[in-house]
Formats: sequence, structure tokens, C-alpha cells
Amino acid sequence: MSAHALLVWSLILAELALVAAMALAAFRLLRGPRAQDRVLALDAFYVSGMMLILTFGIETGDTIYFEAAVVIALLGFVSTAALAKFLMRGETIE
Repeated sequence: MSAHALLVWSLILAELALVAAMALAAFRLLRGPRAQDRVLALDAFYVSGMMLILTFGIETGDTIYFEAAVVIALLGFVSTAALAKFLMRGETIE
């Protein structure tokens, strides 16, 4: 098995695993018993989505996917911090 074929198969398996992780996170996001569970599921969902975009970037070799992953990471971090602050204090703006 060549190195290229090994890379292609490993990327396909990684994409399938990330899609499964996103499906499970979406299930927890919709079904979560508490708001904290939903925030954690949203965090797992955006991280899995970011990793899926990175695997597409590795597969195609296009740099726009890596820039999109950085934007998703920044927006996901800010939204998770804002939601956590809202759940703790009930307000996001001081």
C-alpha cells in the first residue's frame, strides 16, 4: 500500500468519525437535560466541525479551509465563554 493510498483512507476514516461525533453532539444538543449539557454539546459540535474542515483542507491542499477553521475556532471559543458567563451570572454584558 502506497503512502498516498494510506493518507486517503485515513482521511476518509477520520471524516466518517468526525461526522459521527457531530451527529452525537447534535443529539445531545437537542436532547440535553440541562443547559450546561447543551453548551458542552455545542462546544463538541464546533470542535468536530472545525476538525472536519481541517481534514478537507488536508485532502484538497487548499489553504482557505485552514483559515475557515481558525475563524470557527475563534467564534466557537467566544460563544462558549459568553454562554458560560450567561449561565453563571445571568448576564453577558457588565
